[in-house]
Amino acid sequence: MSGAPLLPVDQAFDRLLALAPALPIEHLPLADAAGRWAAGDIAALRTQPVSDLSAMDGYAIRHADLPGPWEIIGESAAGRSFAGAVNTGQAVRIFTGAVMPAGADCVLVQEEARRDGTKLHLDGDGPGHVGRNVRRRGLDFCEGDTLIAAGQRLTPARVALAGVAGHGRLPVRRRVRVAIAATGDELVPAGSPVGPAQLPETNRLMIASQLAGMPVEIIDLGILPDDRPALETAFAALDADLLVTSGGASVGDHDLVQPALKSVGAQMDFWRIALRPGKPMMAGRLRDAVVIGLPGNPVSAFVTTLLFVRPLVAALAGDADPRPKARAAMLGEALPANGPRTDYMRGELRDGRVRVAAIQDSSMLRTLARANCLVLRAPHAPEAAPGDMVDILDLA
Repeated sequence: MSGAPLLPVDQAFDRLLALAPALPIEHLPLADAAGRWAAGDIAALRTQPVSDLSAMDGYAIRHADLPGPWEIIGESAAGRSFAGAVNTGQAVRIFTGAVMPAGADCVLVQEEARRDGTKLHLDGDGPGHVGRNVRRRGLDFCEGDTLIAAGQRLTPARVALAGVAGHGRLPVRRRVRVAIAATGDELVPAGSPVGPAQLPETNRLMIASQLAGMPVEIIDLGILPDDRPALETAFAALDADLLVTSGGASVGDHDLVQPALKSVGAQMDFWRIALRPGKPMMAGRLRDAVVIGLPGNPVSAFVTTLLFVRPLVAALAGDADPRPKARAAMLGEALPANGPRTDYMRGELRDGRVRVAAIQDSSMLRTLARANCLVLRAPHAPEAAPGDMVDILDLA
């Protein structure tokens, strides 16, 4: 595998998603299902509206009786309908959302009506046609209509739609169990004393933070040493849907993650992507879990989490379209031609123009913290001039 050509980013993404198993379905109350993805098509259990309703405050009449006058015979309000029927020359006082009485076929709005006791007179143009100011039965949807497709995000509007359609619970995939481990003898917990050959470890925190707000259960495996037996012990005991490691993903003498995974039964699918930063990322399966090995450099770990880990978690959670969404932005400066790898450059979008950081070294967290987007440069992209359009990925 080490001698294989670098895998294009799109191919790596597709192969990674192909590793994702279908997680079990659970049915959650509407409030708990909000923000998740529908695990199946959601159809209407009822028709909305179930009856013809008034769209305005006014008077329910027969269009054929215009221009009036009419005799007012009752009232229809939301939740309290008029029990009788409207016959020739009759009208019913009606309010927005109230059920149209039998016999009436339009609504005379109150601004065009003049009332004298029980007598009603036209004081305007009146409704122009049958059905004017009426919300017909089934205007929104009918029983059996598919309202939400499998894989769509359960946004606030869709949750409300499902509730009006008669649902109290919705099908979603269960939370994704994500185990996160950092590897390296040089790493110490953030906040601990740091020796001259040591480094505070923050990749686990960063990766977990990038998954915040997603339906995940984080399993923190801590900092694992550069020791193959210790790594094998940790990986053999894995009970998760996804294992994410950072560090040790290359092929140096101390890069032991891949051999340790293979020794406990992992099947690696690919390694090394035509990507900058993040080339040595690897992916495979360990029993029922997907495995993603991220580089240890923090910017590389951040970018590969954004491009691969987050979308994979979304796919496991049921998202039908998890691919990161780029948008166009105008360059504020010239960029040189790109090399053979897709480049994701840290940039800042200000005043409608994007500029990239002068130094793109994958160890520089300060530059990453200042960035609000990544500028995408396709393999072998030509020079770009100020004013040219480029694709960017927004950073939250």
